Amino acid sequence: MKAVAFVGYKKSGKTTTIEKVARILKEKGYRVVIVKSMHVDFDREGSDTWRFSRVADAVLVHAHDTDALLFRAKDINALFSMVSADIFLLEGFKSIKHVPKVICAREESEVRELNDGLGIAVSGVIASSGIREIEGLPVIDATKEPEKLAEIVEKRGFMLPNIDCGLCGFNCAEMAKLIVRGEKTIKDCVVLSSKPKVTVKIDGQVLPLKDWVQELVEKTIKGMLSAMKGYREGRRIEIIIRD
Repeated sequence: MKAVAFVGYKKSGKTTTIEKVARILKEKGYRVVIVKSMHVDFDREGSDTWRFSRVADAVLVHAHDTDALLFRAKDINALFSMVSADIFLLEGFKSIKHVPKVICAREESEVRELNDGLGIAVSGVIASSGIREIEGLPVIDATKEPEKLAEIVEKRGFMLPNIDCGLCGFNCAEMAKLIVRGEKTIKDCVVLSSKPKVTVKIDGQVLPLKDWVQELVEKTIKGMLSAMKGYREGRRIEIIIRD
């Protein structure tokens, strides 16, 4: 699963850029999900949906023109896990630190302000000026060369777990910058690249376990089950605990 955030100030061309890139990626057969950051109270206090959300885990809304699922995610990755996608395109999310970014800008100073070490390209309004490179980043006009920008998203997009487990020796923000610079790859993320013997999920989200914890859990469970009828060594074991 890959992700790229398209960041920029108002009227910088984010929406148009994402629209062009998404269309190319869809034509290539990818399942694309666009995530938009909105600075408004979508589910305003006192509304029917707000009242329902106080007593339900989630609220499904059916309207004439669209449908929606209203819920409160614990974090951004938990939000992404609610839908199946090959590539997530994020509009906004300037503060996000564990995915690469396409910087949409109106002038060069905005690129410098927004590039936090995660930039992989520049697009938006400034791309129509004829400038080909800013701060070492390629400037691509998505209205004229959407294929070129889509290719960068396809090749360089990624999303780290955003759990700062430290198993790789870095936090996710540090690792993301190293990947963008080409000093590391997504395979250097222990959580994403390893195939643990023991996997624990809480509400569908994987909880990273260090090797010694995996060994402890494995031996404890196998030890308890070995005396029970029907247990066979080498079989897959699944245990589900519900509150």
